[in-house]
Amino acid sequence: MLILSNHVSVPDEEIDLSAIRAQGAGGQNVNKVSSAVHLRFDIKSSSLPAFYKERLLALKDQRINKEGVIIIKAQQFRTQEKNREDALNRLRELILAATVVQKARRATKPTRGSQKRRMDSKTKRGQTKSLRGRVTD
Repeated sequence: MLILSNHVSVPDEEIDLSAIRAQGAGGQNVNKVSSAVHLRFDIKSSSLPAFYKERLLALKDQRINKEGVIIIKAQQFRTQEKNREDALNRLRELILAATVVQKARRATKPTRGSQKRRMDSKTKRGQTKSLRGRVTD
């Protein structure tokens, strides 16, 4: 069972884990041992609350396909158990990241004091530059 919070968890039956052979270098062993893990999680048919489903389906993430299935491939570690843990942790992080509500941005204006300081510095800079000209008698 994948526990997301005190009230929300995902049963193991909804997460499809399969062992596959890892890609990349590894010598003769890489062709014999299925140490990588392929995780599939169908968002639409899961038991997640509607809020979680909506937020996940609205995400623009390459790990979520058009049918609403999250696909994670874990092959960082040499053992299948560690890759399985890694895939489940990445799924948990993806779901929790989707539920974070961004704080609404409120437009602000510069203060009157900062505007005055800015204008004063511009005036002073202009005077300095005008004094650099040719001296006339």
